[in-house]
Amino acid sequence: MTTKIAFFGAKPYDRESFDQANEAFGFDIRYYKGHLTEESAVLAKGAAAACIFVNDTADAAAIRALKEQGVPLIALRCAGFNNVDLDAAARNGIAVVRVPAYSPYAVAEHAVALMLALNRKIHRAYWRTRDGNFSLHGLMGFDMHGKTAGIVGTGKIARILIRILRGFGMEVLGYDLYPDERFAREAGMTYVPLDELYERSDIVSLHCPLTEQTRYMIDEESIGRMKPGVILINTGRGQLIRTNALIEGLKEKRIGAAGLDVYEEEGEYFYEDKSDKIIDDDTLARLLSFNNVIVTSHQGFFTREALANIAETTLANIRDFTDGKTLANEVKGSK
Repeated sequence: MTTKIAFFGAKPYDRESFDQANEAFGFDIRYYKGHLTEESAVLAKGAAAACIFVNDTADAAAIRALKEQGVPLIALRCAGFNNVDLDAAARNGIAVVRVPAYSPYAVAEHAVALMLALNRKIHRAYWRTRDGNFSLHGLMGFDMHGKTAGIVGTGKIARILIRILRGFGMEVLGYDLYPDERFAREAGMTYVPLDELYERSDIVSLHCPLTEQTRYMIDEESIGRMKPGVILINTGRGQLIRTNALIEGLKEKRIGAAGLDVYEEEGEYFYEDKSDKIIDDDTLARLLSFNNVIVTSHQGFFTREALANIAETTLANIRDFTDGKTLANEVKGSK
């Protein structure tokens, strides 16, 4: 009997990548456009796994509903798992697996793209020339060569980014709870205390996980310690930044520019076409009004290579579970 997978939040690009990868697995994948909720969990009845993404909410109610439908596994097709109540999953006997890494190059390169676009005002130049305005006024940037980048968190993505920025001739400062001095020597970067990183960096890029310790780590106080005119980049998690504090920093010109691939309340908007509707999130609307802010819709991961890796790892995780093998990519809560 073919193993059934209930696939929530399906987009056309998901179907394409998963159907191609599934040729080697032979699962019965049922694609659903809607997100996982307590109500939609009924669609997973009889499935061996519920496959979800970052904007699906696997809270305690949804998990109980999955258990009632006999679903023994939640398969995240992403690295982050803060949208899953791991303790509730453990209490209900539901295993949770994820894709810990799919293309660190994709996210690192997207962070660089945001840096370059903001520094050289590429987005503003594009708008102008489309209207026949070829003036250079207001488009001046700076040489990244010789400037200082501060990288918060030095995991896989950050290490690729650090090597790229070193290639630009930038000085790179890093902060990590668990510094890797060997990597620092090899890459030519320096670990420093967080306060020093803020004070010295022309560009600050966030690459740390979202935990209770890092939630809203960028707030009024930390922005006040940053070098005036700093470019702030976030391709990690939206709640690393308190958005209202960022807006105040932009208004006061403490923050020179911001490149955000994530937003703390993105679930209502990101990955959806809202172009024919009014944005009723006043904070997001205010953020989008700044000409020195670029917001992209959590697309840092979005390359052909990354989608192929996501599909392959997700389906392999499910196969390992159904075959009773050790789950190398399992994340656990406490009962």
